[in-house]
Amino acid sequence: MIRFLARRIAFGAGVLLVLSAFVFFLFFVAPGDPARMIAGDKATETQLEMIRKNLGVDRPIVVQYGTFLSRALTGDLGFSYRNQQPVAQIIVRRIPATLSLVAGAALLWLAIGVPIGIMSARYPGSLRDRIGQAFILVGLSFPTFVLGMMSLYLLYFLPKQAGLTLFPPGGYKALTGNPVLWAWHLILPWSTLALTMAAVYARLTRGQMLDVMGEDYIRTARAKGLTERRVVWKHGMRAALTPLVTQLGADIALMLGGVIVIEQVYGLQGVGALAVQAVTNQDRPIIIGVVLLGGVFIVAANIVVDLFYVLLDPRVR
Repeated sequence: MIRFLARRIAFGAGVLLVLSAFVFFLFFVAPGDPARMIAGDKATETQLEMIRKNLGVDRPIVVQYGTFLSRALTGDLGFSYRNQQPVAQIIVRRIPATLSLVAGAALLWLAIGVPIGIMSARYPGSLRDRIGQAFILVGLSFPTFVLGMMSLYLLYFLPKQAGLTLFPPGGYKALTGNPVLWAWHLILPWSTLALTMAAVYARLTRGQMLDVMGEDYIRTARAKGLTERRVVWKHGMRAALTPLVTQLGADIALMLGGVIVIEQVYGLQGVGALAVQAVTNQDRPIIIGVVLLGGVFIVAANIVVDLFYVLLDPRVR
């Protein structure tokens, strides 16, 4: 197990190294002068040269990357061009909003999608199955931003016109400040993200359970007199969990890198909103920091998923 984990970590480190090089060279050879962005259009050439020297962008690109990499290993991702604050600090301030959104929504979409998928698979062709497939179709058909705007209109604007405040229009409150306000501000974002993702997990669970429930060992378990609940949850569900874990790891890792649409609709100042602002402002250090953060989450999620494989499937050992 230790050797397996060491190999996965070494491979992940190599992936992050390649990603850092690709992103650095891509953005630092892009058009645009960082010195001009910082100093403005009225700066003299002498001032621009001084800023370029302070930033280190007057040196060869390979030297710049080496300096960037050595600093990044210590957690120093440079400074924002716009506000001259450390990029790492800016990103750290934004992570709680994104983490709260993704964690709560993941629990919700698993609680909704997996039982619906199991119900459809246990009674294929029945009314329950048709209702489950209708839920899947509707969930997959609605774009996230449409569902978000509908939620705001139906649950905020209309009640507000009637003098009621059921939910806030957006924003984020820290969990450490007031847990009740934290949850109240996140209910609509959680629900919007969870409903669309629950359809994905319901479809995946249904397909996997239909395949598993036709296996010989399931028929053997039933022939031994085990209850249907025990057959489904102990034998069938465990075998169907592998693709679910894979999907969950990938989805959470990608979303931790920024849930751009949801954060924009509900005004959550998370990593996704930060990425949009950085692209708009051409703030390259922040863009690179956000991309690397997403890469770290994806690599970490893959390692965790591999460890779950070992626990779920003894054949992997």
